[in-house]
Amino acid sequence: MNRTKNDKEWDKTPTILVVDDNQQNLELLQAYLEDVDCQAVPARDGLEALEIIAKDPPDLILLDVMMPKMSGFEVCKRIKNDPKTSDIPVIMVTALNEFGDIERAIDSGTDDFLSKPVNKLELLTRIKTMLKLKHLSDKLERTLAYLSEIEKQAQMAKSD
Repeated sequence: MNRTKNDKEWDKTPTILVVDDNQQNLELLQAYLEDVDCQAVPARDGLEALEIIAKDPPDLILLDVMMPKMSGFEVCKRIKNDPKTSDIPVIMVTALNEFGDIERAIDSGTDDFLSKPVNKLELLTRIKTMLKLKHLSDKLERTLAYLSEIEKQAQMAKSD
């Protein structure tokens, strides 16, 4: 198979954006992520998170729900409504545990959610699963683009 310019992306260390307005929670989640081969990028509110995502989209987002300026629900909606970022998996991390809150998280487009206090094993398991799914989805997208290019070349060769 011919290699493309995106080959560097195939083997890159995944980036996880950790969004929480509470410094202790941010530090705890980043400490948990030391057990995952990834680069953790912190954001202290939803607006900062959206700026980071626009500049360099991460492979996964851990998103607090209750934040000043913009809630995690709103941040998630914006991520999922933007075609450039809609495929980024979002795991909402929340102290809220009422059914209505879970329903609201799902309605905003979250891929998964965890309740606080976060269980480290559960967090790491879900992160690894989401990163694996993201990697496979990206690989499928590249394969389909490659096959489309081969098809175009074959059609051009036929018409010559």
